[in-house]
Amino acid sequence: MTSATLRHHGAAGRHAEGRGLGMVVFAGALVALIGFFNLLDGIAAIANSHIFIGNAHYVVGDLRLWGWVMTVFGAVQLLAALGVWAGNQLARWFAVAVVGLNAIGQMFFIPAYPFWSLLIIALDIVALWGLCAYGSRENIGMA
Repeated sequence: MTSATLRHHGAAGRHAEGRGLGMVVFAGALVALIGFFNLLDGIAAIANSHIFIGNAHYVVGDLRLWGWVMTVFGAVQLLAALGVWAGNQLARWFAVAVVGLNAIGQMFFIPAYPFWSLLIIALDIVALWGLCAYGSRENIGMA
């Protein structure tokens, strides 16, 4: 066997090149899904929809303020998902930041819609894991 047929896996057992590409694409899909749901939640909150818990007390602001925050997060997350799918490393880090901030923002949105907010936080954690664990340059470059 010649050295051209051997694959070098890097130091300390790093992942083989291209391994985890599916997880990065899945994480991008989760970011897009979360962004879409945040966009819908934000629009519903701005319109004072009756799907939210009435007379809820918020740490900061009111339902309309958090509706605007969720609308902006949703639009930005959709852009970040497009960047992840395009294979841009900077967009991946931007998506990590936006999804992390969204998880924190959802904690403030819990009084309006508790179970839904907890579900979105769980999806944020899975998306963060996929983007951080499998988003190496080798995997992103192969997208």
